[in-house]
Amino acid sequence: MEKDASDPDPSRQRNGFVGVLYGEFSDTLNDSVRYSVRLTESALTIRRMSSSPGGSQVVFNLADCVGCRAYRGPDSADHGAYFTAYFYPFKRRWMSAGLARQRVEQCFRVALVQEPLVNLREAERWARAIRDASALQAPRRDGVTYAELRRPCRTMILVNPHSGRGQALQLFTDHVQGMLTEASVPYTLVITEHQNHARELVRKADLSQWDALVIMSGDGLLFEVINGLMEREDWQQAIQTPLGILPGGSGNALAASVHHCSQSPPAWNEELLLCCGFTLCKGLVGSLDLVSVHLATGQRLFSFLSLAWGFVADVDIESERYRHVGALRFLMGTLVRLATLRVYQGRLAYLPVKEAPTLQRGGVNRPSSTPQQPSLCSSLPCRLGPNTSPKQSARHSRISTNLNQHSISNSSNNVLTNMRPETPSDRKTTSPVDSLLPGLDQPVPESWTVVKEEDFVLVLAIYQSHLAEDLWMVPGATADDGLIHLFYVTAGISRPALLRLFLAMEKGAHLACGCPHLVYEKVRALRLEPASPQGVITVDGEVVDYGPVQAQVHPGLARLICG
Repeated sequence: MEKDASDPDPSRQRNGFVGVLYGEFSDTLNDSVRYSVRLTESALTIRRMSSSPGGSQVVFNLADCVGCRAYRGPDSADHGAYFTAYFYPFKRRWMSAGLARQRVEQCFRVALVQEPLVNLREAERWARAIRDASALQAPRRDGVTYAELRRPCRTMILVNPHSGRGQALQLFTDHVQGMLTEASVPYTLVITEHQNHARELVRKADLSQWDALVIMSGDGLLFEVINGLMEREDWQQAIQTPLGILPGGSGNALAASVHHCSQSPPAWNEELLLCCGFTLCKGLVGSLDLVSVHLATGQRLFSFLSLAWGFVADVDIESERYRHVGALRFLMGTLVRLATLRVYQGRLAYLPVKEAPTLQRGGVNRPSSTPQQPSLCSSLPCRLGPNTSPKQSARHSRISTNLNQHSISNSSNNVLTNMRPETPSDRKTTSPVDSLLPGLDQPVPESWTVVKEEDFVLVLAIYQSHLAEDLWMVPGATADDGLIHLFYVTAGISRPALLRLFLAMEKGAHLACGCPHLVYEKVRALRLEPASPQGVITVDGEVVDYGPVQAQVHPGLARLICG
């Protein structure tokens, strides 16, 4: 074959590797159309060859490549071989503004000689070189250290067919299955059959057979998987199994957070699913903080997303009736709950982050409130002084009763009932130690801050950037920042002001609204003691027993497939 006259660099060899890999190949549909193909460590450059100078050229970034395969054609009389590279670059949307990942396939025919095996070996050489180069170009955030999934990655994919609008399995087939094949990711698909099926499965599974556990559902299924792993005798090793998320539910908060942290353009619905599938195929693994949550019943569970009480929890659970409309259920639930806005009584305390001692109220930083006097901050429930009002006394009586009885009725039927109570031996051998938390029947340490207000519209502790696909709760949060981001809204906020806050969350602008009732604090641990006799508390969107609860973050306890 002759050297390309338009590029006389003598250091390059066609179909060889000297600094770069270079070759000339035919179009798969028209053998008279030929391309010069150049592979470097970061890009695949394709130029259509023609008699006129120049010729059209396209450059693909290898960071957008998920795989490449070589194969023989279907016609046994065809002595040529083929290789196809699969890219998912960001391109302008067809019908709207902005960028989204879109699939691009580049296929070439190799016909160097008449011997089919020689051509196949050449095609395999190119496919291997493209795969190897693209693996080194996976998108990475600056300053973040990643591990990599082994290749091939033996993956268990758990699908909840009832999540969201009941389309998770169809979404997987339409948008993810083909991409995994292109990336040569072997997987076993497991369809969950009932609540806590995934939890029971991973608790008993031989995890040595799997390199990753991937959830195709909403956030609830991942909650099951994490708690199943933490209930194993070998929890320290089990929780190191890389976890992946493919959005198939209504909220999809973790999927939106992973995508946001990749510093990619915003994506929703099927576009978000495609981006998360791409992240899975690239196979980078980072750390994931988990939060240990203790309930008054003695149950302990592990959370990756949020702990909510009040308005947010009410909307999450009451909007279940609108599940058939997908993510719009939350908007509908918000409007319904705004019409009958509730105020909840209770006490809140937290251990602030020493490195960030400022309290943010209404989006404006100001020095943190002066610590309470020891007689107030040394106990939760509060020690009542001689000047305590009858109203405060009644609240305290309810809290104390809750702590002594360790249970309180809840009208919801979705309470998690099979949480295994923690025992002293568990703390020593089968679970991480919560060194920041006293017993729920003990006062909080004096280093904690006790919130003066006792009337709340909502309390939300979140550890990801997003509370849902379209709720950007903490713009600066990452899955491994070692923080609990605590928000609470005090009584007195008007319905229009609360609605404005939630509408502003779509762009992460709620802290700039100047709302005096909104407070945001970065914390390491917290305690919440409801005094209202009725209410809902959720952990990762799942209802738990209503009553006193406390939590502590464990930085980097789990591992997450991310970008």
